[in-house]
Amino acid sequence: MSNTTWPTVRPLAIREVWLWILPVALLFLLSACATGPEQREGVPAASGPSAAADVALSLVGVPYRYGGASPRGMDCSGLVQYSYRQVGIRVPRTVADQRRHSFPVSMDRLQAGDLLFFRLGGRVSHVGIYLGRRRFVHAPSTGKRVSVTTLDNIYWRRRLVGAGRFY
Repeated sequence: MSNTTWPTVRPLAIREVWLWILPVALLFLLSACATGPEQREGVPAASGPSAAADVALSLVGVPYRYGGASPRGMDCSGLVQYSYRQVGIRVPRTVADQRRHSFPVSMDRLQAGDLLFFRLGGRVSHVGIYLGRRRFVHAPSTGKRVSVTTLDNIYWRRRLVGAGRFY
C-alpha cells in the first residue's frame, strides 16, 4: 500500500456561496430591466389604439375563457391586452391595472381603441374596446363569445364608469 495522502476538500462557507450567487442574480435582474418596450416589427405604435380596435373586432366569436389572452379563448382584460400587443403597445393584464395606467378620457372625446370600464358586482371589473358610433367589443362572460355591443344597451350604459386611453 502506498502512503498517498488525499487533499482535504472543505465545504464552501455560506458567505462564499453568496459571493457567487448574488452577482449572477443581479446580472439576470438588470438584463431583464434593460429590455425596451415590446414592439412588433413593421407596426408603428402611432397607429396603435384604432388598430387595436380592428384587432379586437377580428376576434369576434372567440370563446370567453377566464384568464385567457389568446385567440383560443380570452376574458375581457385579455382581449384588451392581446389586441394592443398585436399593434406594439404594452398594456397591463388586469382590468384594475388597465384603468389605473390608462389616461382618462371624457365620454364626449372617445376614439376608436379607447377602453371603456364597467362596474359589475360593486367594483370596476369589466373592460371593452370602443369602436366608434357608440359600439364596443368585449368578452362578456363565461359561456359567451367576444362580441360587439352598443352603449345604447341599458345594461351596459348603467354600468359604464369611465374611459381610458393607451398610446
